[in-house]
Amino acid sequence: MRLRLLSGVGLIAVTAVVCGCGSEPVAKPVNNAANTAAKLKQAKAAQLALAAKVKANELGQIPVLMFHRVIKNPATTDDRTPEQFRGDLERLVKDGYVPITAAEYVTGKIDIPAGKHAVVLTFDDSSPSQLTLDEMGNLAPDTAIGILKDVAAKNPGFRPVATMYITRDMFGKTVRDEQAQMLLWLKDNGFDLGNHTRDHINLRGRSQKEVEEQIATVQTMISSLAFVKPVTIALPYGNQPHNKKWAMHGKLGDVTYDHKGVFLAGYTPAPAPFSKSFDPLGIPRIRAMDKKGDCKQFCSVAWLDWLKNNPDMRYTSDGDPLTVAFPKFKNPFLRTSFTSRALAY
Repeated sequence: MRLRLLSGVGLIAVTAVVCGCGSEPVAKPVNNAANTAAKLKQAKAAQLALAAKVKANELGQIPVLMFHRVIKNPATTDDRTPEQFRGDLERLVKDGYVPITAAEYVTGKIDIPAGKHAVVLTFDDSSPSQLTLDEMGNLAPDTAIGILKDVAAKNPGFRPVATMYITRDMFGKTVRDEQAQMLLWLKDNGFDLGNHTRDHINLRGRSQKEVEEQIATVQTMISSLAFVKPVTIALPYGNQPHNKKWAMHGKLGDVTYDHKGVFLAGYTPAPAPFSKSFDPLGIPRIRAMDKKGDCKQFCSVAWLDWLKNNPDMRYTSDGDPLTVAFPKFKNPFLRTSFTSRALAY
């Protein structure tokens, strides 16, 4: 007996009907639409169950931590010692945070495991204390990135990524080839390159031409050395220009810049990019400092304590980068542009 496979739209199941006269097999169509719908329904139910189990809240707040130098003998309150910085990272590991870049944050491309919390590590001023390479291109272990890589190696799942906000200082390098080596190393190792203006000047009160020159010059440096364009900018001192949009979009000669997010200085955790509270023209960051003076309330240790004690306010992932999961009662806070990705449980 031989079966004949009939062609057509969709899949066809062929059933042989056996009789004494050797009749032809009869084709029986399978209801693929119904099967597909059932599978999609099961998958959606599983997604909702997982989101509820881990108490996913992708409309929650994300700490964007602001670091400067990591040196043995701090000269300013913005400096951290290597021991303090390692402690900062180990605290994040303990509390279930996974680093993402500023570019991933502002574009909503957040891909971390279910139940984990997003954190953005940012480093201002492109200091040698953040990144130093020896003559063979090996990373100095006592630098900020060296410590970050070490903590990540000891804690699988803790991504060794951050956003480096670049000025013309370029990690202490003045020779173009050496500058390129630094930026390409960062790019090749998954780090995000952001704009921090050429001279790190206060942009408040500056003309549009001055603002665009400060920003476009650094974009030209980064794009020519590392072949990438910064997705975000961190404003020196957190001060916005007269027209906030000058920091987002601008032009100098043939060079244009088009950032997706503008970061300020320290104060509060940042809204999720899926939240109606998200403002790409002014994204808050948190200074990395202990609970002292004003920092008893408004710096990293204090805010991480607050988020830990108020878990319903913190960003918690459902593990699927294609959905935006949250409790149903938070639906009014979802940006309409993400409605198609909503997973309300």
